[in-house]
Amino acid sequence: MIKFASYNIRKSIGTDRKRQPERIMQILAELDADVVALQEVDRRFGQRATTLSPDLLVDFTHYMPVRFGIREQSLGWHGNVLLVKKGIRVANEQRIELPAFEPRGAVMADVLIGDAAVRVVGMHLGLLGNSRTKQAEAIVARLEQLEGKMPTVIMGDLNQWAKNGKSLAAFAKHHDVITPGPSFHSRRPMLELDRIIVSRDFRVEANGVHHSALARTGSDHLPVWATLSLLRSEAAA
Repeated sequence: MIKFASYNIRKSIGTDRKRQPERIMQILAELDADVVALQEVDRRFGQRATTLSPDLLVDFTHYMPVRFGIREQSLGWHGNVLLVKKGIRVANEQRIELPAFEPRGAVMADVLIGDAAVRVVGMHLGLLGNSRTKQAEAIVARLEQLEGKMPTVIMGDLNQWAKNGKSLAAFAKHHDVITPGPSFHSRRPMLELDRIIVSRDFRVEANGVHHSALARTGSDHLPVWATLSLLRSEAAA
């Protein structure tokens, strides 16, 4: 089984208004996922500097960041970062431009976990409904264009609270949308903004929202997670 998680860290600023990257790293240790998609890792303006030091991540966690930034000070692409546990191999790293009134993007990589090859997409969709739908359609279109289909996990902050949102419908044509539960606002979770979307090569073994004392103060979002297993036909292939 493989554990995936998604977490909007709000530039490492907690609900106590303190920027504490070390707290985010502690929450990542609590999650203990194999692959994590982070959103809002980099600052929004100026050099878009990361709020999570890649050196500290490597030295003090069991994760390696997948580098997507085109700016020297950035770790992510439009704030999106993928983390993989040390020992997991990564290939085919790509940035995905998303149509939007405001700058948006997604990141993608293929990861080899044991004998399982999985394509992973991390994303942060826009605040406007029409933009979200176009962005979801752009991600699905990119996946369909790629040669060499493989089991796929798409995860992130969709900014979509309604269960019948058009962006969800775009993903649901060929994928299953997992809604682990309310993840925003972390102090009193009411909105289901964060989701994990999987191709139909997977069985969902478990999923949920990470409710720890640290997570309730680490960001205005709570992390979400899902434990997946590949169906036997895919595993045999």
